[in-house]
Amino acid sequence: MTTRAPASNEGRMVRVSRAFLPFADAASDQLPLPRLLRLSLFQVSVGIVTALLTGSINRVMIVELAVPASLVATMVALPLVFAPFRALIGHKSDNHVSHIGWRRGPYIWFGGLLQFGGLAIMPFALLVISQTPEAAWIGMAGGALAFLLVGAGMHTTQTSGLALATDIAPDADRPKVVALLYVMLLVGMAVGAGMFGIFLSDFTELKLIKVIQGTAVVVIALNVIALWKQEAPNAELTAEDRPRESFAARWAAFIAQRDAKRILAAIGVGAAGFAMQDVLLEPFGAEVLGLSVSQTTLLTAIFAIGTICGFGLAARQLQKGAEPFRLAGAGAILGVLGFTAIVLSAPLGSAFAFRVGVFIIGLGGGVFSVCTLTAIMDLAKDDASGIALGAWGAVQATCAGAAIAIGGGVRDILSSLAVAGQLGPALADKSVGYVFVYHVEILLLFVSLAIIGPLARYAIGETPPRRRGFNLSAFPQ
Repeated sequence: MTTRAPASNEGRMVRVSRAFLPFADAASDQLPLPRLLRLSLFQVSVGIVTALLTGSINRVMIVELAVPASLVATMVALPLVFAPFRALIGHKSDNHVSHIGWRRGPYIWFGGLLQFGGLAIMPFALLVISQTPEAAWIGMAGGALAFLLVGAGMHTTQTSGLALATDIAPDADRPKVVALLYVMLLVGMAVGAGMFGIFLSDFTELKLIKVIQGTAVVVIALNVIALWKQEAPNAELTAEDRPRESFAARWAAFIAQRDAKRILAAIGVGAAGFAMQDVLLEPFGAEVLGLSVSQTTLLTAIFAIGTICGFGLAARQLQKGAEPFRLAGAGAILGVLGFTAIVLSAPLGSAFAFRVGVFIIGLGGGVFSVCTLTAIMDLAKDDASGIALGAWGAVQATCAGAAIAIGGGVRDILSSLAVAGQLGPALADKSVGYVFVYHVEILLLFVSLAIIGPLARYAIGETPPRRRGFNLSAFPQ
């Protein structure tokens, strides 16, 4: 009687995992799946902190702690102050001087420490603001410092972590690795939102302290596990006497490349177009369509599913030879259709049309993000993936954050005017502010289409030219 070799069973398990696990084929002999999933934990930690800042903390500060909404919005926006510096962070990690040969590791580690420090002092600052009015300025100063530290840590960790992933992944698998890392960011946000909802359901000040400081410990633990034995020392790249260009010179060379400015402009306008609704969808569903808290909470899941489907759609089309910029334009068009469905859901009173619109926005945003990220990575030269990833992140995060802040302000002003009847009887409805913002987003997406149009390299049906190194031709289905 013969028995099957263990290798056969192992091979079968690998085939099954690649068939059923999303983006499992991003693994390779150089970067096995267990190591890749462990590396992705830095994105999970960023996702958890993002869910804390943009979800749970918002509600706790405004409702339970009675902190003014304007102050809450200002504090939550503070982490975006460091978004424009992501290109500089990437450049610094590209040219880090180290006697032990590490470029990315120190930045991931210190990014985690910055997040830990900010989260450690954050709950006490919030409690001082809400419970000691006579010393509120101390709490405001502490809260501002906390949010600034967390923001600096998040941007540092994410930029250097993505650069490390592109360093150790084979060229052909880089797109799949980056896609997996962004999926893990969504996973971290979903897990974090669920856990914070459970832990803070019966709110007390002591629970707030435990949850936020517990998150600080989780961030450090996940980053240590993610970083452990990932980066191979390379004394040549980190040698002190290695010639290094200044950031200004490297940035000038990067931005001087053909179409670089147009690509960054498309990324910025498109990101603003997709993100302006970020804090408005759930209130719109509640105020205009009468959805319950549980029903509006599901919108985050619908949006995330749409985004992941956008990754898959981009993969399939690029494998068939679709032009990346043309496909990014298709993502923008999907966004226009999604916002149109949301606008129509108000007069129709249709929650179904609203949910469909949310899904389509996520779908279009996923396609647009993947294609523009690929385009910017094609500009990375001479082992400078850090500055390319930093440029994409800086433009995307800055424009998205500014759009979110502007969208919220515009909605507040127009909705208050409309309800007060100052815009005329035809517009005396609380949906006016929301719908105006959605129309602005449609306009921004059309502008992004106009910017992207000249970047398309070949017509539909034409055989695409061979693209170098980093591309999405092997993106997972």
